[in-house]
Amino acid sequence: MIPGMKKIRHTLLPALLAVGILLPTTSCLGFLDVVPENSQVADDYWQTEQDVENVLSGGYYYLRSIVESQLIPWGEVRAGLVYNGASNTKLQSWQMQPTSTSLCDWSTLYKVINIANTVLARAADACRADDTYSEGALSSHYCEARFLRALSYFYLVRNFRDVPLVLIAYEDDNVEINVPKSSEADVVALIKSDLLAALQSGAAKESFETTWETKGRATRWALLALMADVCLWNGDYDECITYCNALLEARAAKAPALLSTPSRATFMSIFNPGNSNESIFELQWNYEELQTNELPVMFDDQLASSPAYVVSSSACELFVDEYIDIVGDQEEEDGALVDRESVRTYRSSFYPGAGNGMQHGLSKGYVWKYIGSTTEDKKRTALYYDPHFIVYRVADVLLMKAEALLLVDGDEPTDEHKEQAIAAVQQLRRRAGYDEYALMDDYDLRMTEGQEELLGYVLRERELEFLGEGKIWYDMLRMGRRDGGRYRQSLLIDPVVTFNESAGESWLRSVLISDDACFLPIVATDVERNPNLVQNPYYN
Repeated sequence: MIPGMKKIRHTLLPALLAVGILLPTTSCLGFLDVVPENSQVADDYWQTEQDVENVLSGGYYYLRSIVESQLIPWGEVRAGLVYNGASNTKLQSWQMQPTSTSLCDWSTLYKVINIANTVLARAADACRADDTYSEGALSSHYCEARFLRALSYFYLVRNFRDVPLVLIAYEDDNVEINVPKSSEADVVALIKSDLLAALQSGAAKESFETTWETKGRATRWALLALMADVCLWNGDYDECITYCNALLEARAAKAPALLSTPSRATFMSIFNPGNSNESIFELQWNYEELQTNELPVMFDDQLASSPAYVVSSSACELFVDEYIDIVGDQEEEDGALVDRESVRTYRSSFYPGAGNGMQHGLSKGYVWKYIGSTTEDKKRTALYYDPHFIVYRVADVLLMKAEALLLVDGDEPTDEHKEQAIAAVQQLRRRAGYDEYALMDDYDLRMTEGQEELLGYVLRERELEFLGEGKIWYDMLRMGRRDGGRYRQSLLIDPVVTFNESAGESWLRSVLISDDACFLPIVATDVERNPNLVQNPYYN
């Protein structure tokens, strides 16, 4: 059976109804009459450009619907920096089972894939029926569909490795539903093919009419960022650098750019109000459209009776160390005390909790990005429970490039590539508030280091920069798997053991040595329904 298809068969209508929620610029009048509630989208649905927009919007809506339940937990808690404080979940204690239905549910991602497949199959029908629907607009919608399909498969391959590859829209009962798994290599090849087709078409927009659409829909920049990420995952380092440069060196007026001002207010503007110039693609909410989420509650030290997500004690040390490095030694200049701001630590990325200062020995901390307001010492009020979930921003692309530069030459990077990688990291450290003397000392040290140490340097920067953004587990897994697990101990196992507070060291080391164990099990009922679907090896 196509994964999640039991739940997909009649879900395109909810996707259409979601448009009125997701797209503030689109009227929802008449949506209730689009198609009967218990039928699939019929042949006579595809009549206008707006019909295509409506279905595409369902894809973004479904992605948004799993941010709290899957995208954040999948990308965070196995790394251990952030963990669920309310319960010792099987995900963070590394005891996942095929019966962990909600934890391992991939059906929503396959809903997004089915929406993308349907648009690719049927949008041309609407173009033929609607004289105002141009070929250019149709091609742009194809780009969005390919992005949604590629991003969904990228989440699947990073969490389940080998997964069913479904490329045909489920529109009637003649479609084969008992699909076997395809290899990770085949899925990645499809992802790259989709993204390459979208980029080469020239139809992907650089911007939309509104800022929220430019940041909340698939643009050329989102395609480039995703392609760079996929290439990095797949070990295509030359390609990764090329796609990173295409974005980082773009001169287009609407191209995203790093917010380089070294201030807390600038850094926090990425998350509140969001849709900053640094943003490439983020999943959107808007309280004015009655769209809110639970992220401010899930990360708050006081709102949740037992906070859903807290920062582990070892991860707290990372932020305290940076804070002290930057503000702890206030030097005199011309008789005046230099007032330095540690941009991404106190009440920006990190919050030590009510009544606590930035000091060593914190037992736990919190991610401020989702709970903080535009005022330093204030939290969001309930009216503004609409923080976005950022999938890609320019800082991410900078560090992708740094990592690829350290790997593109084989076992040891050239001095030129070392310099470029260190420079990319130092752009973020400069924004974080480090002064030029500290950066010079850092440069001198890093130039003496080899590949393994420098990759650890990049990983540490990613931990500081992307806390709570659903990325850090994928970073550890990617670095630990490459070259046959050459750095598995130092870049995957040791960091997880250091940060994890939900499982014992011996258990973690015994699990993480197996590549199979680093991926989720397929839900048991999916395997039972589909005779061609084989459980992931570790869980047999």
